[in-house]
Amino acid sequence: MSEVGQVPRGLWRVWWRERRRWVGPATVLWAVAYAAFGLSGALSGTPLFYGGGTPAPATLDWFVVAMGALAAVVGAAVVRYGLRPWLRVSLWTVCGLAGIAAFSLLMDVITLMFGQGVDSRAGATNHALAAIGVLLLTATARSRHRPPSGARAPAPSCAPARVRAAAAAGTAAFVPYSAMKLFWAFGGTFAGTDIEEILVISQRNGASGIWLTLESWGLDATVLLAALGVFLLWGLVRPWGQVFPRWTLLLHGRRVPRWLPLTPALIGAATLAPYGLLGIGYCALATAGAVTMRPGDFPSSGDALSVAWIGMIAFAGYGAALAVAARSYWLRTRPVRQVPARAE
Repeated sequence: MSEVGQVPRGLWRVWWRERRRWVGPATVLWAVAYAAFGLSGALSGTPLFYGGGTPAPATLDWFVVAMGALAAVVGAAVVRYGLRPWLRVSLWTVCGLAGIAAFSLLMDVITLMFGQGVDSRAGATNHALAAIGVLLLTATARSRHRPPSGARAPAPSCAPARVRAAAAAGTAAFVPYSAMKLFWAFGGTFAGTDIEEILVISQRNGASGIWLTLESWGLDATVLLAALGVFLLWGLVRPWGQVFPRWTLLLHGRRVPRWLPLTPALIGAATLAPYGLLGIGYCALATAGAVTMRPGDFPSSGDALSVAWIGMIAFAGYGAALAVAARSYWLRTRPVRQVPARAE
């Protein structure tokens, strides 16, 4: 078997295989720390949740306290009694709640990448701690899962046709969004707004110098991120996404660790798909006249609604495609048992 088809057996892999010994106590420590973090926010009146840049009531901080306390109890039970079926269900339930609390982590990462400030440091810390909890709770729930003895990574493969079609649809969903952004960047006027007004708005909203410089050069930062997102999407469905390419030099030909593409894919899917779907629902209500779209930085509600439709369709379409592609990648790259050939 070539080096490409082998699963590396480094120290980190041994450490991960023995996770049943440490992941339970680590989850309990995280849960206690997370509950204490929520309690400090609740007692000080510091909001830990934000919606659209607006702080939610600080009473919601008790949700963090309750979730941390529940995770501590379940984690301690796993350490004491082992991973019973009802405890596994409880772990996945708390994991889902932690995923909700970690929502918008991707937005925090993007703003920090371009030197901008987050809406709230406490809120960003809450997103990061909740995301850590998702990882620990997932590892605890799967701590008894072990690949079959002698398993190796399968040869790089292409996703089924329906998954590739989903990837194509997710890519197409970004086309109107990227076209709108580039049209603005190169001096066009859309939704009553042009590049000069966008630069003023961005500066007023605290955009970093990097962000403003890119926009002044006609390189919208969100379009660059969309291009990276499309690259990730197709890497999940094509064989080249499972092996390091030639330009990686020393890593050329080696197997890509599964977590490397799956981590950003799962974070992106869990953030963009719900955000886009909820946004589409709101845009539909605004179009029907059931709610009123706030103009925000645009001249009118109609202009804001036009831009919102384009953005939400892009996020929902790409996020859903990313979820489908990530699932396919997970299934196609699972280690499989090698059946020894029988002598003729």
